[in-house]
Amino acid sequence: MLFRVDASASAAHHGSTRLSWMMHSPPPVGGPGPDQAAAAAYSDTWVVMPTYDEADNVAGIAKAILQCLPGATLLIVDDASPDGTGRIADGLALADSHIRVHHRPAKLGLGRAYVDGFSVALRGGAQRIVQMDADWSHDPGYLTMMMNALTGGPGAPAVGGADLVIGSRYVKGGGVRDWGLPRRLVSRGGSLFARSVLRLSAHDLTGAFKVWRRDALAATPWDRLHSGGYVFSIEMTYLAARRGARVVEVPIVFTDRRVGVSKMSRRIIVEALVVVLRLRWDELRGRPAAGRPATTTAPLAGATITGASATAAATGTSEESESA
Repeated sequence: MLFRVDASASAAHHGSTRLSWMMHSPPPVGGPGPDQAAAAAYSDTWVVMPTYDEADNVAGIAKAILQCLPGATLLIVDDASPDGTGRIADGLALADSHIRVHHRPAKLGLGRAYVDGFSVALRGGAQRIVQMDADWSHDPGYLTMMMNALTGGPGAPAVGGADLVIGSRYVKGGGVRDWGLPRRLVSRGGSLFARSVLRLSAHDLTGAFKVWRRDALAATPWDRLHSGGYVFSIEMTYLAARRGARVVEVPIVFTDRRVGVSKMSRRIIVEALVVVLRLRWDELRGRPAAGRPATTTAPLAGATITGASATAAATGTSEESESA
């Protein structure tokens, strides 16, 4: 099932919320203050954000994410960035208990970085999982709107919410900025190609700005993934849709990275075409897209986690289970 929300619903998402740990005054008698209530609302939410050479971006984007989702846990998945992104992230984790860092031993692909991050988040007890890039192309200001669409709050496009929310550039109200014509054609054409070949309803299949319900993400047959690269996003939406997940698209405006160099290449484009055709071929041969029941994958060997409750996340126990 696929739903879309009109652009008018996105008008209120750009406000920012003050971080709960910045407030030192006690709550009023009779209940928690507004900042504490906001923090409680997102305490079950993890944001998985892969990084590679994002030293100029990571601190600012981390602050913006936690302002929009106070109380959430931000998991930075760093692939041994040569520019020191991992060291900066460690410093952020030391200063803020809501930030954790998953260090991988080398650059092993964006898709695999997300899978490893998802594994840590699921083992840590996450009920709602955000995936987003660290280069500001995914504006944190859209997060509250996307979370609302997931839970079926006021103005949400689907009663009862969704299992997967896609921040979509290709529905009414969405778009891209600072891209040349070739990049626009590649992105839009890739989504149209995948949508036609795989017979999917979603319009933006190449974007990686998404929010998942725990059950929908945990049911992913990880052994069925063909790619660890950028086409991973297409595969994940395809597998979720074939399992009957409720998929919602909400409009976002994608802005090209503020600083740094884009990692898009011709090889990535060819890989996407090949994987999409392979997915369709597997389906025509009768290989079920849903795969066998999945278990949470273990983090990559050689990886380490820093930040609050890192041991609990790595061993599959949550803070709630430890305190209980």
